[in-house]
Amino acid sequence: MRDPLVCGGEPVIKGTRVTLRTLLASLAEGDAIEEILADYPTLTADDVRAVIAFAADSVKEDLPAPKIVGL
Repeated sequence: MRDPLVCGGEPVIKGTRVTLRTLLASLAEGDAIEEILADYPTLTADDVRAVIAFAADSVKEDLPAPKIVGL
């Protein structure tokens, strides 16, 4: 969710001020979902999984097309 009045318009988890960038950075640093939930008690495991799914979905367009052998 983006709101120009919340966290400078960066996407956040609905109803929080926790940005997607913050969660992705925590995951990239190797933090487990349980650690993230301890740091941000307003979040749920489903919130973290939704951020992962969003990130995966947002890069789908940029993935190279698979090579087809034999053509």
